[in-house]
Amino acid sequence: MPPPGSEGRKSSFAPVVDSQTRLLILGSLPGEMSLAEQRYYAHPRNRFWHLVGIVIAVDLVALPYDQRLAALRACHIGLWDVIASATRPGSLDAAIRDAAHNPLADIAATLPTLRAVAFNGATAAKAGRRLLADSGLALIDLPSSSPAHAAMPLAEKTQRWMELRQFL
Repeated sequence: MPPPGSEGRKSSFAPVVDSQTRLLILGSLPGEMSLAEQRYYAHPRNRFWHLVGIVIAVDLVALPYDQRLAALRACHIGLWDVIASATRPGSLDAAIRDAAHNPLADIAATLPTLRAVAFNGATAAKAGRRLLADSGLALIDLPSSSPAHAAMPLAEKTQRWMELRQFL
């Protein structure tokens, strides 16, 4: 039997934002493990929690999931995905087909302190930049935290992710 969410259309999670969100980090679409666990960035080799933890100077990897989300909120960081739903075998962005996008401009308009949107990877950036082109927000392309994007050394990814500090 296939893991939950591996067949048919896959959907993103609800956004993690509040009225104090200053920085919104957008991924593409949750992978198989994240869908199965119903948690953002659940794959243990995905470096998201490590990278954003360095940005906010909190060891997020060591915290339970709910505390990770609370730490992001305390630092005015929100999470969501560019893609609302799509068909995709496996977890690779390259396999995404028939994507429907989340209403990024609509949610951005409801966040009064939002200053910037960061895209976790090229797939998120490609569609997200188009959807937020007229937002007036700073739009930041980040190297993907995914284990599939191993060509860039972690030290270089970390340096690029540290650019987010200016928006906190």
